[in-house]
Amino acid sequence: MNRTSEKRLLQLVIVLLCFSPFIVGGQGVRLGADQFGAVGVPRDLASHYRYLSGIFFGIGLMALSCVPAIERMGARFRWVVILVFCGGLARLIGIAIDGTPGSGHLVGLGLELVVTPALGLWQARVARRFG
Repeated sequence: MNRTSEKRLLQLVIVLLCFSPFIVGGQGVRLGADQFGAVGVPRDLASHYRYLSGIFFGIGLMALSCVPAIERMGARFRWVVILVFCGGLARLIGIAIDGTPGSGHLVGLGLELVVTPALGLWQARVARRFG
């Protein structure tokens, strides 16, 4: 695969994966914890959930901002990877403390701890090829 088509494929994968923080984060802001059937959640917890959903949405914006010049956005994209990976580690700690969540959260865990770091390595490869 030539470097331009590899770059385009990476850009496409990032754009597609950005749907997750936009949809899930946006729903979290709009619906709060009620999206999981948690009716009657204390206001402070609901506020914190919406705040974290907004951060998740913002991480998606940050990742999307890297797409047009992904080969030159190594530092910013590494921050996206670090933030998402830290979220995955927190989720993993939650599994150790609280038990296994539903399948959607396990998919998220795989994206956070495996796919996102792999994207970071892929971005570095593309950057080297364009360097």
